[in-house]
Amino acid sequence: MKKITLLYIAGLLLGSMTACNDDFDEINTNPNSVDKPNPNFVFSKAQLDGLNNNYFFTNILECGGLLQHYATYKEASGVGDKYLSNEVYFSAYFNQAYPLALNETEIVINEVKNNPNDSNKLNIARIWKVYLYHKLTDLYGDIPYSEAAKANTTQTFLPKYDTQEFIYKDLLKELDEAAAALDPAKPSFGKSDFIYDGDVAKWKKFSYSLMLRLGLRLTKVDAALAQTWVTKAIAGGVILNTADNAIMKYTDGPNDFNRNPVGFDSRKQDFTAGSYGTKNVEGGKLAKTFIDLLQSTADPRISVYAGVWQGTIQNTAPAIQKGFPNGTKTAPTPTEQATYSEPNQSTVFKYDAPLILISNAETNLYLAEAAARGWYAASDKDLYEKGVQASFLNMGIYGVAYTIPDATPYLTANPYNAAGSFAQKMNQIHTQIYVALFVDEQEIYANWRRTGYPVLTPVNFPGNVTNGTIPRRFKYPTSEYSVNSANLAEAVKRQGEDAFTTRIWWDK
Repeated sequence: MKKITLLYIAGLLLGSMTACNDDFDEINTNPNSVDKPNPNFVFSKAQLDGLNNNYFFTNILECGGLLQHYATYKEASGVGDKYLSNEVYFSAYFNQAYPLALNETEIVINEVKNNPNDSNKLNIARIWKVYLYHKLTDLYGDIPYSEAAKANTTQTFLPKYDTQEFIYKDLLKELDEAAAALDPAKPSFGKSDFIYDGDVAKWKKFSYSLMLRLGLRLTKVDAALAQTWVTKAIAGGVILNTADNAIMKYTDGPNDFNRNPVGFDSRKQDFTAGSYGTKNVEGGKLAKTFIDLLQSTADPRISVYAGVWQGTIQNTAPAIQKGFPNGTKTAPTPTEQATYSEPNQSTVFKYDAPLILISNAETNLYLAEAAARGWYAASDKDLYEKGVQASFLNMGIYGVAYTIPDATPYLTANPYNAAGSFAQKMNQIHTQIYVALFVDEQEIYANWRRTGYPVLTPVNFPGNVTNGTIPRRFKYPTSEYSVNSANLAEAVKRQGEDAFTTRIWWDK
């Protein structure tokens, strides 16, 4: 009986092992995962993640405070407002960019690069990659680039830091090649592209508009090279009409990632509607510098950008707007705090508000600079006025009620100084960039470092880490010192001290 029992058990085990082997692949395969990623879906995710990268930390607390668009009485969150160092805020953008949007964009490129029929997808992804990297390098300077996001393909886990000079020249090359290769006769991302619905003609204009932006970024470090790329961008065809503006579309749900990060991230972190201006989590307000500028020029965009809480309603009347001074430590009383302006939650901070990436307001103003430099045979005055008019009309993306149809009264009251010096023209042009590009604080911060306009008066808060000067870059994340220390050390040796006051390559 013992022998029969043992043989029976052995038979059961052998049979079960055979059955297990037959079903092993099926049982151990996750039905919710895929071996081959769908490039359309991944590209959608790359767009969302690329723009949803710590908006509140990076654009408001850091860049927006430095630029004096935003202010707060609080110290911990006053990193930009008071030139303080806080690892949580200055490292956030770097830490999220690589594992999400940049990695996702690289996946798309790898999936489509060998299929000639997917050439439009490949080149649109290349353009998007440039957009992502230029935002990152403009904040930090030298960064991982040529070896970044290559862990899956080349098992490169510790990428080297490339010089910003190399990165910028390669980004411009990528834009040039990708724009030229776009083919209207081939398929694209279609509705998976939340910006242009796969319209390759519009992506071409986006690419050349981004080239114009990046080309001008080089004016201080290499004016001849800047002129070369600006001229090429103009010849290629930049965004000049509202219909071609690069606008990311959002909805108010059903998930948080469907919402505009400008409004969602900022309202969740600080500007909660329930506080009605009296007890914001981080004490955030619009800055006195910004509000005073808008009021002193009778700029009607102030009502689109700003509002003062009166009960449960924001009053957007220009006369009632009041900016909070930067570098302030004393907390106002709740009653006083409620009298200061905050971003308008019916427009720029609306959950389903569209988000402008590049528009004809920006391109016309940059073309005005190119004309003033003698790089473009056109009237800088006409281009300046077109840029202002475009900005006014672009307010209409928030609804018909916010369209400002005619900029003539504003331009008459604040005329362009066509006979002025180059410096005076630059001041006017880039003060308009400062106003027209609100809420893209990263781009305004980069442009301010390049041009120095508008002229801002720094604060000198006790304990600030820059000796009372506006920071020129972000510091690298502390985690890089332990994870990728050798490559980071080379970058610091080459670029200069890892400090807020160290200037990056194009900021000379």
